[in-house]
Amino acid sequence: MTPDETTWFSATTIAGLAVITVITRGFFLIPEREVPIPEWLRQSLKLAPLAALTAVIVPEIVMSQGRLIDSWADARWPAAAAASLWYAVRPGVFGPLVVGLAVYLPLHLLRGW
Repeated sequence: MTPDETTWFSATTIAGLAVITVITRGFFLIPEREVPIPEWLRQSLKLAPLAALTAVIVPEIVMSQGRLIDSWADARWPAAAAASLWYAVRPGVFGPLVVGLAVYLPLHLLRGW
């Protein structure tokens, strides 16, 4: 492809993605009245953030460079366990984050895990 073709292709792709984004995100703003949503879908949408968070965090804990961790000498294991225990005792967001980092950083930086 020539530089002109590449520029045209890139601009067209970006414009198309922008149009699709505006349509899909603005879809719920167009109707004048509330769109009825089935109860099963409403309940499922409440779980979507948890599912997305799990899909991002779990691979970071159990994998390294695209492979499953094969040793317990990894700072992520005890950090995840400590953060989970803290959350079980005192639910919240900030506490498990601080506890997990407090366990992870010394193990990672000082022990080289």
